Amino acid sequence: MKRYLGLSLFAFAVLSFAAVWLGGLNQDEGWGLYAATLVAGGKVPYLDFFYTQGPVTAYVYAALSPLWEPFGLVGGRVATWAMGALAIVAACRLAASFCGRKGAAAATAAALATALLLGSNLYHVYYTSIPKTYALASLFFATGFLALSKAVSSGSRIALAASAAFLALAAGTRYSFGAAIAAAAVCLFAADLRRTGFGFHLVRSRGVAFAAAAAAVLAAVYGPFLVVPAAREGLFAAFRYHVARAGGVDLVFSVGSLSRLVRWYLPVFVLLGLGFADALRDKAGMGEAMRVSLVSCAAVFAVQFFAPFPYEDYQTPLMPVVAAAAAALVSARPDALLLALGLSWASSFGSPLLEKWTTDGQDRFWTIKKEKSEMALLKDAAKAVEALDPGGKTLLTQDLYLAVESRRKVPDGLEMGPFSMLGRDEWLKLLSSAPCPVAAFSGYGFSIKPPECVERPFDEQMEFWNALKKNYSRAGVIESFGQNSTTLIILKRGVKEGGAK
Repeated sequence: MKRYLGLSLFAFAVLSFAAVWLGGLNQDEGWGLYAATLVAGGKVPYLDFFYTQGPVTAYVYAALSPLWEPFGLVGGRVATWAMGALAIVAACRLAASFCGRKGAAAATAAALATALLLGSNLYHVYYTSIPKTYALASLFFATGFLALSKAVSSGSRIALAASAAFLALAAGTRYSFGAAIAAAAVCLFAADLRRTGFGFHLVRSRGVAFAAAAAAVLAAVYGPFLVVPAAREGLFAAFRYHVARAGGVDLVFSVGSLSRLVRWYLPVFVLLGLGFADALRDKAGMGEAMRVSLVSCAAVFAVQFFAPFPYEDYQTPLMPVVAAAAAALVSARPDALLLALGLSWASSFGSPLLEKWTTDGQDRFWTIKKEKSEMALLKDAAKAVEALDPGGKTLLTQDLYLAVESRRKVPDGLEMGPFSMLGRDEWLKLLSSAPCPVAAFSGYGFSIKPPECVERPFDEQMEFWNALKKNYSRAGVIESFGQNSTTLIILKRGVKEGGAK
């Protein structure tokens, strides 16, 4: 067992470094961290700036900002990585608790298999290391079901309330996780009903108590925004933003996202399939806590799967609980740990992410190798901005990871980066005012038209570029910059074309 623990820790350390330093930039981590800096400065999401996620993420990162903000995006990633690592620990404990009467050896094997399935999965480590909502949501989600497992085994109402509270915090991080609360409450209520029939008192029902505790925490999370009319409208605008994506539900896209999810988490799904096969032969193999957990995962999965443009990474916060169930189901198998180790290491070693992070595709026969990581280029861009505007406090950009890295604020209205809700007239007014000494725009600049998130008409994009060029001239260019390797153009207010790079 110690050998497997050592191997899992070694793999996690290597993949963590790769994820934090080599991992590709993502526009979401820029505006997510930027929102946290605004909250740390006293601003309120939905009221003072547009924000499309649950409020918990912004406030947690704001509270941690003294630790990560001095280090820029890397600091934000390390803070996120710590949350993801804690979520893996919670999942390991959850897997052990799922084993119930199988014994200490099975519980230890389940915990180690979970550590391998998650900590040796490059995709999972990466997406729980970049400052999106996934690491924090997975921590709340796994901890919630760990508390629920304790409540089921011991009958503790305190553990039941803690479970509801953590799942409510997960829903305060990602709206879709509210489905888990409903699913868990219904499962607990139905189980009570089966045991006692209609004669049981509602006050004694675990499902009712769970729902009440979750409702209280949700009220504490969302209530302050709902009671203020302007904040309430901003919160509802965030909901409308999510459902306004162009095209509605696309089953082809949805099935494609499911296919990619299975590819990224193939070791988990292989062990889950084997575990289900074992459970069919052994009816006692799946306890109540595991059943409630998996039903809740299925509920959140369905909500996210049928959303417009359901990217497979949306499901990342569910996977610690799914992996814990898979590991517990196969824990009695003598080859469980070897299967988890072999499948996880092979999957990560063959991951397309490694190639994507180190190359820029091919030029006919020749592979184009990246000279620097995307993180290193981001730091270069921040230095270029500082050189053009020493000690400056503002930056006109939609690439908010550059604003975070250079410790600068963007003009009001650009808090969501490329997803900011500025109309044509607002854009023209902003660009004409030349509000910042330096501007920086990548291929994402002016290209996305929210909330539909379709490509902005080319003529309108050119209109914005022309308005920008009236007051700014090119001062530098960085190729293969940021998410999906576009060209970053750095501009200086009032500098003539051909200035220093």
